[in-house]
Amino acid sequence: MSARTRRSTAAAIALTATLTAGTAALLTGCGPTSGHAAVTTPPTTTGTPGSSASATPTGGATPTAAPTTSASAAPTGGSTPAGTATPDGSAPAAALNGTANSRLTISNGTRYVLMNGGSVDFGTAVSDLAWSPDGRKAAFIDGAGNLAVSNPNGTGRVTIARNPGGQTWSHPTWQVTGYNSIKEMSERNNLQFAVRKHGVSQLDTVPATAVNGTPKTLHLGGEPGDNTDPIPQTGNVWPSAGGTHGSSVYANADNGEVYIRDDYLRQMGFMLAPGSEPAMSQTDNQEIAFVRSVGGHDHLFLEDRSNSGPVIKDLTPNATTDYTEPAWSPDGTTIAARTPAGIVTLFTKGSAAPKLVSTYHGLPAYRG
Repeated sequence: MSARTRRSTAAAIALTATLTAGTAALLTGCGPTSGHAAVTTPPTTTGTPGSSASATPTGGATPTAAPTTSASAAPTGGSTPAGTATPDGSAPAAALNGTANSRLTISNGTRYVLMNGGSVDFGTAVSDLAWSPDGRKAAFIDGAGNLAVSNPNGTGRVTIARNPGGQTWSHPTWQVTGYNSIKEMSERNNLQFAVRKHGVSQLDTVPATAVNGTPKTLHLGGEPGDNTDPIPQTGNVWPSAGGTHGSSVYANADNGEVYIRDDYLRQMGFMLAPGSEPAMSQTDNQEIAFVRSVGGHDHLFLEDRSNSGPVIKDLTPNATTDYTEPAWSPDGTTIAARTPAGIVTLFTKGSAAPKLVSTYHGLPAYRG
């Protein structure tokens, strides 16, 4: 069984058990790996979505000891991820949050997002959370499977695009560029995301300022005059935009390759390397992290596309566990990743071992 399959199975089991129990353990289930399930009928909530802590997830009871809704307060109840009980069978140790004094956030498919050492109630399920480069807005797939944007505290939620049903939307990413008079480029503020319908995956895009907008298929073209294999238009997942030129990377689930989409002077693209779950640095579109299986474990790799040619480095050469779902810090010096034990961070320069910073399980992301 692949690491991704194991994570998906564990996520379904943990999240089902959590919603049934309806306790503060909502923070401890495994997080989303491939987006929200296909939607045909939107769920209902009570209270004001995105602004009230009283909203109740569909199909689950209100938590009896819900995490705090202050972005600066510590989680209440000392909820602990599964598998962290003490060896002698006594009460589990308090979970390690790890988001204090950093820009790290952790979402796990529930309505609670860890940040600033505490947790924030977004009033709806939050899957595949991604932050705008300035950190002022959060984009995610909500409890109805729609593409939504909100303030960092969950308020002011806007449905950017509404899932028509029968589709799975996942992994939004921000494409933001400023006006460039020399290159005659206008400002861009778009969201790119993966769409799976009728068993086929593709990438779509929609303006990040839209309200109930209509997504369009994201054009994926190769380099002009390139006679190699054409850029695949389907099977594409996990987009990640970064840098200042509007570039993005994505993986193709059909051929196991990572691609780059350059959208600077003209749209073009090409294959980078075998791998999955790519992440582009926000400070440098030459640096790309991705996952590749080596010796039975998922390793983290870094490709530096310098002027002298691409250099690929294994950041976890001695891995005895799986490192997945990499996320770059805003300054480009650190990568956070998910492991079976929780969230780890590692420096992109040097050889220091990954450091476990949180025993909560979920998708890591950095707020700019």
